Amino acid sequence: MQFPITIRIKIVTMTSSCRRIHRSSFRDPSGFLFVKNGMLYRQVNNSYKSHYDCLINSGLYEELVDLKMMIPHEEVDIAFAISDSAYKILHPQVVKFISYPYEWCFSELKHAAIALLDIQKIAFKYGMCLKDASAYNMQFVDGQPMLIDTLSFEIYQEGSPWVAYRQFCQHFLATLTLMCHVDIRLGQLLRVHMDGIPLDMASSLLPFRTYLQFGILSHIHLHARSQNLFSEKSISTANKTVSLVALQGIIDSLYIAVKRLKWRQGNTDWFDYYSGTKHNYSAEAASHKKTIVQQYIEKISPGIVWDLGANDGTYSRLATSQGIPTIAFDSDPTAVEINYLDSVSKGDINMIPLLLDLTNPSADIGWSNEERLSLSRRSPADLVMALALVHHLVISNNVPFVRLAEWFAVIAKSLIVEFVPKSDSQVARLLSYRKDIFDDYTRTAFERAFDKLFVIMKVSNINNSNRLLYLMQNRSDLK
Repeated sequence: MQFPITIRIKIVTMTSSCRRIHRSSFRDPSGFLFVKNGMLYRQVNNSYKSHYDCLINSGLYEELVDLKMMIPHEEVDIAFAISDSAYKILHPQVVKFISYPYEWCFSELKHAAIALLDIQKIAFKYGMCLKDASAYNMQFVDGQPMLIDTLSFEIYQEGSPWVAYRQFCQHFLATLTLMCHVDIRLGQLLRVHMDGIPLDMASSLLPFRTYLQFGILSHIHLHARSQNLFSEKSISTANKTVSLVALQGIIDSLYIAVKRLKWRQGNTDWFDYYSGTKHNYSAEAASHKKTIVQQYIEKISPGIVWDLGANDGTYSRLATSQGIPTIAFDSDPTAVEINYLDSVSKGDINMIPLLLDLTNPSADIGWSNEERLSLSRRSPADLVMALALVHHLVISNNVPFVRLAEWFAVIAKSLIVEFVPKSDSQVARLLSYRKDIFDDYTRTAFERAFDKLFVIMKVSNINNSNRLLYLMQNRSDLK
């Protein structure tokens, strides 16, 4: 069984012994990810032997894989090991696109939290327990959240507390509660607090009414106070014996607390773009635009598509309907939420809607600025779509055509891009709010900027419109 690698992986170059270890895989002494001959592997260290054997032999691994709650792997020759501490070498299925919790909408984070708690409930049946509850261990695969860290389990010891409790509260419950009760944009705090939002911070930001909700009271407010209480006491003093029944009760309580959180839709800037009055496409123009985009996609036949400014995923679905994995990016949290819930209801397993501000995309963060990769370093995509987007970036955000072309050349092998001229009413609307300093906002200047880095394969006029759709090929991929 072979799994194709479709993400770029940064490798260590400091010493020969760790030359190929994945930059994000260094915190767990149980093992690590590494690359050899262009393939991704996971080394399981001898120190994790008993836990790994229990995971496999108990039947837990098989059940989770069968339920599509955990990434499958195959064991390969121990000769692949890159250190003497190896017990097993695994070849895991590689996720086609790695996303991060601060890129998820409310329901994506909520569904990932519920999935992790479901995994914990199942693990109890096999005498095992999750030793960590990092949101980064969850990824969206085939339309649902799945655990990707095989080394997240340990053998449950009677009387032991759930060591991942605080991490779950910080990564999931605190973030979701803030998004629900304060402001949906507070999910972006995870970009700053990679280890989860501190509970004392979450408690101080939450409104008083949350003290009347048992789950939030106990798992955030009182939990935060207990952390302060025990912060200066020894571990032996702070830790107490917890029975399995009590532990299961904590998991059930967290499950109920998460399930009860519901985000109320707000009137954000672009959530009703296609159903509202914020576009000027006639029925004929909209239909013709879809036809052109469909033809361009079929011509490229990409393995993966990125749709920038995807809104509710209307055009992204032209790709997913062909079975093409598609990452639908948008900066509007309501639009992303609507797209995700719609994809779930329709069973669209090829769609991953994500939050992304193109003027401030996800950066390299974490240890040595390499633990979590920027959007650019997770590229290139086989095809990037930028529909009804360029005029917003150029006029609203002062991004020159040349800089747009340069960035698209980094992230895209092929490009479908829409040019909206000044004669268009939407451009006129943007210019009505500011002085027109864009003398070079012309078709000629647009083509000149992109022609340096892309080959313009085709240009199509959208019927009943003065807009143009371009199909381009990255020149670096033609060499």
